[in-house]
Amino acid sequence: MTPILIEDESSLAPWAGCAFVPTMGALHEGHASLIRAAARSGRPAVVSIFVNPTQFGPNEDFSRYPRSLEADLVTCAAAGAAAVFVPSVDAMYPRGIAVAREEAERLALPAVATQPRLEDACRPGHFAGVVQVVTRLFELVRPSVAHFGEKDWQQLRVITEMVAMHPTQFDGLRIVPEPTVRLDNGLAMSSRNRYLAPDQIEAARGLSRALQVACAAQHPGTAEALMHGTLEEHGLEVQYAVVRSAHALLPVQGFEAPTRGLIAAKLGTIRLIDTMALPIWR
Repeated sequence: MTPILIEDESSLAPWAGCAFVPTMGALHEGHASLIRAAARSGRPAVVSIFVNPTQFGPNEDFSRYPRSLEADLVTCAAAGAAAVFVPSVDAMYPRGIAVAREEAERLALPAVATQPRLEDACRPGHFAGVVQVVTRLFELVRPSVAHFGEKDWQQLRVITEMVAMHPTQFDGLRIVPEPTVRLDNGLAMSSRNRYLAPDQIEAARGLSRALQVACAAQHPGTAEALMHGTLEEHGLEVQYAVVRSAHALLPVQGFEAPTRGLIAAKLGTIRLIDTMALPIWR
């Protein structure tokens, strides 16, 4: 079934209560798995496609971020989306981008957006833009449930905490995490993977290999050292490779409670992230 294309926010009213999948487009199998999960929920699955300028820093890849609407609509249809919302920048930020950026800077963010010193340190202002755009999308679409992938674990935690901070504003909205989808070689699906040259794929596998190596460690310090070593062996420039509590994303002393291995690394100009739940050792 071909999904209904919605470009005008006034046409969203009939879709209130839907299962929602917000995206920036350049859809891949990871996104398709989110859409399929939304379609299985028993509610209409609504996908948004919007490359949000306020979550990109001045030296990031907003202008070259891949845009492939025609192919994205095919992916949405195959995965079971009932409707696709493709708003304009003016619809999302009617007072203009400059004002939107100023408003984002004044937002009160949950602690998981400012304390872990992970994406928040590497990409200043990023989560302010994420919170801003997701809040705006939730206000327009008014879903009952929203599906997010676990690969962007800090983003998932930020959005979950954002909704918990404002239960009345979001009216019982439930955030559902979905597992990371990987290629057969272990590489996590990402829209930025399309930037990788064929000879860079093996190096990019270093992220998932580092996380797998960390799973055998019985101390966080050992796990972090193993991750750094594996990433460097694959020629990756490490931004962070850490073990953190799964909930607050703060440093831990042991593996007695749920933890995550979290990595950000660069391969040339291409920045990749990955994460994995680590075993509990008692």
